[in-house]
Amino acid sequence: MDEAEPGRLAGGFSVTAAGPSRGDPNGGDPNGGDPNDKEPNDKEPNDKEPKDWRELVTVVLLSVTAVLTAWTGFQASKWGGAMSISFSQASSARIEASRYDAAADRALTIQVQLFTQWLQAYQSGDKALSDFLSDRFPEPLHTAFPVWLASQPLKNPDAAATPFDLAEFAIPEVAAAKEADARADSKFLTALVDNQRGDNYTVLTIGFAAVLFFAAMSGRLKHPGAQWVLLGLGVAGFVVCAALLLTFPKLV
Repeated sequence: MDEAEPGRLAGGFSVTAAGPSRGDPNGGDPNGGDPNDKEPNDKEPNDKEPKDWRELVTVVLLSVTAVLTAWTGFQASKWGGAMSISFSQASSARIEASRYDAAADRALTIQVQLFTQWLQAYQSGDKALSDFLSDRFPEPLHTAFPVWLASQPLKNPDAAATPFDLAEFAIPEVAAAKEADARADSKFLTALVDNQRGDNYTVLTIGFAAVLFFAAMSGRLKHPGAQWVLLGLGVAGFVVCAALLLTFPKLV
């Protein structure tokens, strides 16, 4: 057998400094792979990641709802204050009406007594006393008495029985008492309306609080479908509450 040439083995293999040159499946790569291949973690960064629209809608919904919740609470407080003022004004008007009624009763009592004394003097024929009393009748008896005498009540069956039945006999305090009573009734009704408006805003505050609850809970769930369901409930509640808010009267 012939001696093998230097650097060449039997079977056609040659030995070099770089390693085997024939039958090497790795193509001479000592690391055992294609040098053109990249590691799996060496992916190109994706700058255009999909936006999370649910998170954006949630943030906007929470922000706007928080502002409207504070506004409805403020309005409920304002209408509660307006209710208290109206009730106070109604109470003051009632007290005023009572004072006018008391003054009217005193005036009527005095004038009835004076008229009774005049009748007694007239029946007894004491003309000096009857003239003295009639000349000093207070108003409105002083105005109604001559009209009553002119109607000849002793002869005319259609005449008023007393001057107190005439339209000319009108005590100013009686009219003032009626006006104060009417004002008290009006203020009382206004207070009831203000109370209802304050209650409406309180209910609306609870509605916006429910919207905040659904929006916040939508971010706590892991399932996307459940997240959108809760967020949809929050958006629907917000639309309803906002529509009601537009119809409510407002105080600043």
